[in-house]
Amino acid sequence: MSTAEPPKRGGLRGFFSRLASPQSEIEARELREDADEVGATPIVSCGGRRRFCVAGTLRTVTLRPRGGAPALEAELYDGSDVIDLVWLGRRRIAGIEPGRTVKAEGLVSLQDGRKVMFNPRYELRPGS
Repeated sequence: MSTAEPPKRGGLRGFFSRLASPQSEIEARELREDADEVGATPIVSCGGRRRFCVAGTLRTVTLRPRGGAPALEAELYDGSDVIDLVWLGRRRIAGIEPGRTVKAEGLVSLQDGRKVMFNPRYELRPGS
């Protein structure tokens, strides 16, 4: 499932187009463009039981026990969809905080209808 992107417009026409677009649409489009620049797969295109590289902004970071052990969970948004990044056995990871831009790679699985990546390799990105 892919969504058609309107062509980028410059000049006065592009300015008025951006002005008329809701802020959330503009931010989503910018996130998708940033993810594309680093070679990441759009999260909406990621299916279960395959390895993917994704990139986006962390919306939330939560400490939630799983099976009696600590687990750090972060919701990553790339403008197309969200995926939960879960680091088992971790209470905190320096730099993993809401608003941070991250590139992550790992095996995507589905859990309760949500995309999840356990113990992904990650790279903190500049920005935000």
